[in-house]
Amino acid sequence: MVLLTVVVIVAVLYRLVGSSLAWYDEVAAILLAWITYYGSALAALRRRHIGFDSVLLSIPMPIRMGAVAFAEIVTAGFFLLLAWAGFVVMSILGGMSLVSITWVPVSFTQSVIPIGAVLFLICQALSLPGYWRACARGISLEHAEIEEEVESEMKKAGNA
Repeated sequence: MVLLTVVVIVAVLYRLVGSSLAWYDEVAAILLAWITYYGSALAALRRRHIGFDSVLLSIPMPIRMGAVAFAEIVTAGFFLLLAWAGFVVMSILGGMSLVSITWVPVSFTQSVIPIGAVLFLICQALSLPGYWRACARGISLEHAEIEEEVESEMKKAGNA
């Protein structure tokens, strides 16, 4: 994220002085995609991706855990498919290079697809036991996150 910010600021400064960087648009788009894929894996590890805990927790207990298992299987299936598609994309774009930076292979820039998908799967699997226990106990991750933020802000206010 820092690198993307630096690239954008440098490009803006160049434009302010009447020049431009030929590689800026391509590099910024690639960095944004990388941040998105790797950020989604981090969100999966922390179970911070979009979800509806309230709806899930309103389901009666035996069915709730089946719904959790079903959602996990569907999610894993999607990311397995995404990883496979990423490898296909990399093989198709194998001999190509970026337009503005010809020494960078496109397959390198597109490697984020399978790598990000596999990282997401790993992070989802690592966070599953805690999520499973929380769902079984009826604990909302959304509410826990809100309570954590409130406690943090209360501590800051108390120290101010």
